[in-house]
Amino acid sequence: MTAHSTAETARAAATPAGAPTGARAARKRQAILAAARTVFLREGFGAGVDQLAAEAGVSKVTVYNHFGSKENLFNAVIGQTLDEALEVAQSVIQARLAESDDVRADLVEACRTWVAGLTTPDVLALRNVIAGERHRFPELGRTWQEEGPGRQHAALAAALGRLDERGLLRIPDMELAVLQLSGLVLSPHLVYGVYGTHLGEDLAERLIEGGVDMFLNQYGTGA
Repeated sequence: MTAHSTAETARAAATPAGAPTGARAARKRQAILAAARTVFLREGFGAGVDQLAAEAGVSKVTVYNHFGSKENLFNAVIGQTLDEALEVAQSVIQARLAESDDVRADLVEACRTWVAGLTTPDVLALRNVIAGERHRFPELGRTWQEEGPGRQHAALAAALGRLDERGLLRIPDMELAVLQLSGLVLSPHLVYGVYGTHLGEDLAERLIEGGVDMFLNQYGTGA
C-alpha cells in the first residue's frame, strides 16, 4: 500500500459513522475546515472545539457530527492543506516527468512547483504547529508525513523509476535518491521557515536549478 493510499484510508476511517451527507453538508464541512485552519494557525492545537465552532458559525454538535473529534478535524485540515499545496507539483510529475524528453527542464519545473506549494506561509505555519505538538500527539506528525512527504516522494519515485527504465537516469537506490533531491531543493526552506525567515526568490531559484544539476550529475546518463 502506498503512502497516499494509507492516508486516504485514514481519512475515511476518521469520518464518523452517520456523518451528514449531501451538498448542504459538504458546504458546511468545507466551512468548518476553513475555520479550523484559521483557528489552528492562530491558536495552535490547544484551541477548543468551542472556538472552532464559533469561527465556523456552527454548533459544537455539528463539528462532532462531521468529524467526530478535534483530532480528526485537525487531520482533515492537514490533508486538505497538503492536497492544495501539492496539487500542481503532483500534476507536473504525473503528466510530464515520467515521459519527459527534457529531463532537466521538467525536473526543474516539478521541483519549482513542489517548493512553491510547501513554502507558503500557511503551510509552513501548520508544519510548525504540528512540530510543536509532536510529543503529545504523534499521530498528527504521522498524518503530515503520509499526506505530504510520503505522497510526494512516492510520486517522484514512480516518475524517476520510469526515467530509469527508459535509460535516461541510473538510480540504484531510489529511496536515497528522492531524499537527496528533497534535501537539495526543499530542506533549506523548511529550516529557514522554523525561524520565520524565508529565502529570497533568486536564491530559491538557484537552489532548485543547482540542486537538479547536482542530482543529474549523480544519476544522469547523458542519454
